Amino acid sequence: MEHNPEQIVSSQIAVALEVLDKAHLRPADVAAIGIANQRETTIVWDRETGQPVCNAIVWQDRRTADFCERLRAAGHESLIQQRTGLLIDSYFSASKISWILEHVPNARRKAQEGKLAFGTVDSWLLWRLTGGRLHVTDASNASRTMLLNIHTGTWDEELLNLFGVPASMMPEVRSSSEVYGQVTGVKALEGIAIAGIAGDQQAALFGQRCVRAGLTKNTYGTGCFMLQNSGTRAVPSSHRLVTTVAWKMGNRTEYALEGSVFVGGAVVQWLRDGLGLIRSSGEIEALATSVPDNGGVYFVPAFVGLGAPHWDSYARGSIFGLTRGSTAGHLARAAVESIAYQVADLLDAMQGDTGNSVEELRVDGGAAANDGLMQFQADILGVPVVRPQVTETTALGAAYLAGIGVGLWKGCPDDAAVRANESRFEPRMPRSQAATFRHRWSEAVARAKGWERNLGE
Repeated sequence: MEHNPEQIVSSQIAVALEVLDKAHLRPADVAAIGIANQRETTIVWDRETGQPVCNAIVWQDRRTADFCERLRAAGHESLIQQRTGLLIDSYFSASKISWILEHVPNARRKAQEGKLAFGTVDSWLLWRLTGGRLHVTDASNASRTMLLNIHTGTWDEELLNLFGVPASMMPEVRSSSEVYGQVTGVKALEGIAIAGIAGDQQAALFGQRCVRAGLTKNTYGTGCFMLQNSGTRAVPSSHRLVTTVAWKMGNRTEYALEGSVFVGGAVVQWLRDGLGLIRSSGEIEALATSVPDNGGVYFVPAFVGLGAPHWDSYARGSIFGLTRGSTAGHLARAAVESIAYQVADLLDAMQGDTGNSVEELRVDGGAAANDGLMQFQADILGVPVVRPQVTETTALGAAYLAGIGVGLWKGCPDDAAVRANESRFEPRMPRSQAATFRHRWSEAVARAKGWERNLGE
């Protein structure tokens, strides 16, 4: 899984110029630019030429899985989790940097000579927008590299040595909301302040205004990402979640617990593309509500294994409870409900780590538009689900951070007009019924686990 770094830059500049054109604005009319980005995607470039040494390695890329397995076998997991809050996985940036240094000709030598720079997408954009003057990242993105000590906020020398990454490659770690500099590398955007940076999921957390401990959001995309603000305390997880920096504002660092579901909205894509049950994803709600319930059908969409809190790479997609009476509607309903069940498993793990109950779940992302899913989510959780009018909260969070950085706001906006346009789904299902459904789901998950391993045996 790779991206062309030059295309990333050109697409972002093109969109910015299109926005200015459609809004009939000049650069001088714009208060600030905020950046939200894929967090772990890894880019290495030559400091002298400004050219990438290879394509960006995307967060989904698994080429370093064996390397990570060797680190686990060597007993490094406890050290890495204690200092970074993360589990050893090729998902994060560190092993991707190591791969580039080992496999790109002359990369290791140039890195040791201080001629190469590493960055996640935010750092790369900032470098290009400022004509190579700034090599900077924010604390939220830095915390996803598996090289940052999240307790000190600095790059960890022992981990840099473990992964063979020279410290000279690393960007300066700054806060998530401040004026880093002005655009100088793009004439049509020249002079605009760049004043906010956050990884996409942390930006969504901020855009959802989850700015105090205990507030929780879930993004329903291809997968699902749940983050819970834990305040200034980095809560260690005993339920296989990750501890991450939410954002840094001034000298104050706030943290979050995070859990990821691998297949969320992707299960609807599979019904569309794999089975042909629907022609477009928007048709799923009507098909799922064409039946009064799931008819006893449970769908575990473990197409690529199960993520948090199960972490079973050998699990596979499974459907249970089929009878001659099962229809396309039952399968669609079971698929939609599987998203809610996986989110509920994440929330249980978070509550197990913190000991705190959740007062509401704030939601965003494409599948959050599905009213039936949101109602079922509230029913299964037993807590209200709140959907904002603007569900593109990743972009909204980046804008908020940039606005705060240039003084438009003193803190995250939380006015009555924003709250008035929210949709709120209150739980209606009896708790005993919800418990029965959750129990059946757990049985289905247990049967799906280890399938590939068992097949090999």
